[in-house]
Amino acid sequence: MSGKVVITGMNIISSLGLSLKENWDNLVAGKSGVKKISLFDPSHLQTQIAGQVSEKFEDYSLCYITKRMAKQMTRVSKMALVCAKDAVANSEIDFETFDKTRCAVILGVVSTSNSSVEVGTTAQNTIIKSMNNAMSAWISLEYKLLGPNYTVASACASSAYAIGLGFDLIKTGKADVVIVGGADSTINPEEIEGFNELYALSTENSNPEKASKPFSLNRDGFVIGEGAGILILESEESAKKRNAKIYAELVNYAITSEAYNIMAPMKDGEGIALTIESAIKNAGINKSEVDYINAHGTSTMLNDKYETLAIKRVFGEQAYKIPVSSTKSMIGHTVGAAGAIEAVVTVMTLNENTITPTINLDEPDPELDLDYVPNNARKQEVNCALSNSFAFGGHNATLVFKKYK
Repeated sequence: MSGKVVITGMNIISSLGLSLKENWDNLVAGKSGVKKISLFDPSHLQTQIAGQVSEKFEDYSLCYITKRMAKQMTRVSKMALVCAKDAVANSEIDFETFDKTRCAVILGVVSTSNSSVEVGTTAQNTIIKSMNNAMSAWISLEYKLLGPNYTVASACASSAYAIGLGFDLIKTGKADVVIVGGADSTINPEEIEGFNELYALSTENSNPEKASKPFSLNRDGFVIGEGAGILILESEESAKKRNAKIYAELVNYAITSEAYNIMAPMKDGEGIALTIESAIKNAGINKSEVDYINAHGTSTMLNDKYETLAIKRVFGEQAYKIPVSSTKSMIGHTVGAAGAIEAVVTVMTLNENTITPTINLDEPDPELDLDYVPNNARKQEVNCALSNSFAFGGHNATLVFKKYK
């Protein structure tokens, strides 16, 4: 096993912004990106709100993507490539100085979102626009990278899985650099209607910014979001050789299958607890080192309850001393992109010693009594942090990050 795996670049596109700085500033300010859907007329749906990326994105993307390429890409594939190009720029990496057979791309992708609201799909481009592997392929093509290039699909944990698999490639000496992350959008009538049938979505249409309220007594389901998150994973040796800025160390991770229920998590959070325990063990850290947990925190009745129970099961009395917060309270649930976006937020937390809040936590659920950093960001030293992702199908992931030393 080689040395450390470090993060040397990253970026986010979400309903709160098109750049890392814009997103981070808005997250720290506790702003909500949830609003009424404008991508199509949602008036016939029970849920009419979402964390929708700014209408400015299409014009923004033209600075990064040629018109010919754009015709072959969905809006979400464009998000993946634009986000990746900004993350690569952030890393100041020059792939021309690398052995490109040792540079890889792994993305978590549920779909390219070639849905009923996608504009410009024709018989000529529908296959290319719909290919699950299109996002990683476009990024690999952009930099002519010759290493592994593929996607992994595990629902809401997809991009967290991708980060773990990228870690493995570097740790086993098979790659020097791996572009990891994901992009997604489920803001379309068919998927919203499907989630409504499962009673999974909030229907608080009259007050969109207050709709996503993890850990609250009156939570009524998650809010759909969209966007992309990309991290540049690099071997410590490679990063030092080029004097790269190192944001943090990815210490290790765990992925597990609950093998319990296609929708619901294991009772009392047993499967979630096993995942967190495994990640801590794989990372070789003590539980007392964990300073912060970026929760999956969806704002559904079962997830918030069982994630809380799992944290208590793993940490005992220490659980009450660990700040836990949900990024989804501000940008909604970005599904395949969620694990990566939340990983970037976790890394920024380590860098800035600032914990982003769980907004809309005005009426706490008495059963959920951990420190969820309600409504306002908090300045606090954070040296080690976890990022949780859990998904339909029982796909669980926990990533372990530390300050780089």
